[in-house]
Amino acid sequence: MNDEANARHEEEAIIAMLMMRAKALGEKNAAEALSYEAEDSVEFSLAPPLVSTGKDEAGLQAWFDTWEGPIGGEVRDAKLTVGGDVAFWSGLLRMIGTKTDGTEVDLWFRQTLGLVKKDGHWIVAHQHASVPFAMDGSGRALLDLKP
Repeated sequence: MNDEANARHEEEAIIAMLMMRAKALGEKNAAEALSYEAEDSVEFSLAPPLVSTGKDEAGLQAWFDTWEGPIGGEVRDAKLTVGGDVAFWSGLLRMIGTKTDGTEVDLWFRQTLGLVKKDGHWIVAHQHASVPFAMDGSGRALLDLKP
């Protein structure tokens, strides 16, 4: 396989993995979602703490349990860069759904994923999600921004 064909093959493998992971997240299947992550993954999430390491199936499932029905969404401005056995994905994600307390969620946020290829499979080794905040000193998260 030539370099261009190999690069296309790796990109397709990563996108397929990310689609299966997104499906598991939307269906609130913690075990399946975490199967696409490295055992020693690092996460900088929207929710506390500042950093999490490793897989926390119970914690993820507890968060899923705060949602009624599936969690929907969409992706915009996605970019994937592959180099050997590492890759980086970034994009804007929209999270849509209803919380168990009736709150309607419609939130855009930024996400960057660091991926590694282990034993022939691509997995997420690093994730960072964020929302912008007001630079006026209030520290207020700007949750109403749209792309």
